[in-house]
Amino acid sequence: MLAYLPRPPTDTSRYGTFPQKPDLPAAPGALGEDGGQQAAATTAKRSAPMPNYPSALRHSGFVPGEPSLLPSRGSLTTQHHRGRPSWCPPPAPQEAGARLYPLHALSVANIPNSSHGKTSARSSTIPTPEGLQSRRCKLLEEDSPMVQASKRQRQRYVTKVGKCQVNLGNIQDKKRFLSDIFTTIVDLKYRWFLFVFMMCYVITWLVFGFIYFFDAWVRGDVGHQGDPEWQACIENVDGFVSALLLSVESQRTIGYGTRMVTANCAEGVILLIAQSIVGSMIDAMMVGCMFVKISRPKKRAQTLIFSKNCVISRRDEKLCLMFRVGDLRESHMVDAKIRAKLIKSRQTAEGEFIPLEQSELNLGYDTGEDRLFLVEPQIICHVINRHSPFWDMSAESLRREQFEIIIILEGIVEATGMTCQARTSYTEDEILWGYRFEPCMSLEKGAFQVDYSRFEMTFEVQTPAASAKELHELKELEQQEHSTLSLYWDHLLQPC
Repeated sequence: MLAYLPRPPTDTSRYGTFPQKPDLPAAPGALGEDGGQQAAATTAKRSAPMPNYPSALRHSGFVPGEPSLLPSRGSLTTQHHRGRPSWCPPPAPQEAGARLYPLHALSVANIPNSSHGKTSARSSTIPTPEGLQSRRCKLLEEDSPMVQASKRQRQRYVTKVGKCQVNLGNIQDKKRFLSDIFTTIVDLKYRWFLFVFMMCYVITWLVFGFIYFFDAWVRGDVGHQGDPEWQACIENVDGFVSALLLSVESQRTIGYGTRMVTANCAEGVILLIAQSIVGSMIDAMMVGCMFVKISRPKKRAQTLIFSKNCVISRRDEKLCLMFRVGDLRESHMVDAKIRAKLIKSRQTAEGEFIPLEQSELNLGYDTGEDRLFLVEPQIICHVINRHSPFWDMSAESLRREQFEIIIILEGIVEATGMTCQARTSYTEDEILWGYRFEPCMSLEKGAFQVDYSRFEMTFEVQTPAASAKELHELKELEQQEHSTLSLYWDHLLQPC
């Protein structure tokens, strides 16, 4: 559960999102002479297009003014494969039982782990200038393949096939399950469902067979077998096995004609009527459970597929989060709707820790785009605007975040009319920045052909590594500079 701890926002306003050279101190004389050239270079740098690669800097790791501590990108990649960088100091000796936590997990309350049964709190620490180099080493070690593999093995809230990984325990009032016995039986696994199905019939046969045998023994029908002058209540019952066969034949309406209840006793008639009513009730309940168990729309959800990855790229000059959904059956889903939830822990301004908080992702419910006519695979788009939780998230900060996106697709099965729901999830390491989905439809012989072998294929496109907020601010700055130049040019053109 440590994977769902919130991360403090990165200081992108100080160090930026892209690789930058450290500012070197200039001479006082050169500052006055080259002031205009530096201002023009700054304006040109702001209006230049952004590169399509993530930043190599860590916002909380490198310090401006220390160019000797900035290794090249190639050396960092080589050092990641070899282990600890050579320029990193050896780790300080730790106390017994002490643990190293990532920098972004500090000052956050821990989630109780049921496997250990202990709750630990993380203390807030203030980094000192002497510990900046060790912090950089920790961040680089965190990007190693072993650490990335451990991040991918963290616990999911919902699996890729849509199963919720939540176990309910310590339920005191279990009588509520008996009040809804039909749903309780349907929700059982198949082995337990078949066991309950068989035991309902076997127990009733044994109970009524014992009552038939007891009645025949009390009235003396067992001891007067073969006596033509004896008026038996239950004929041809000489033991428990014959009484059990009478119970099975009566409840299943087989009626072989050798064993039967006569009109010589009233309790035999009442017993036969009671068994017929109980048998009909069991048939209605168990056959209904069996039909619902087989025809559950949960099986229909297995033919609704989702792409394995999400992609982030620009669409209509807007940064968008996109994934693909498709239906493998020719019978379509009626009134299909799709929605998305963001699962992420956070800490409020008052210090309250909210584990696994759910927030809504807008997939077009205000414009009706969340209602799908799911005939061919469709790409679902979430526009990253100021109302989106990914508004200030860049390609670099995406690697530092830990969250989970739950996708829920609901619709009515056309064949049965039942409501079906399919679910999947995406973690932060399943989001590809700067990619798009390849088309999987073509026109062949007067009809549209869908090639599901290209359903998962993506290709890389040129996408800025900055966040949507930074792109919006850059666009506003360019518009402001353009309007300023326009006003200045209009002022020059005016006659004296």
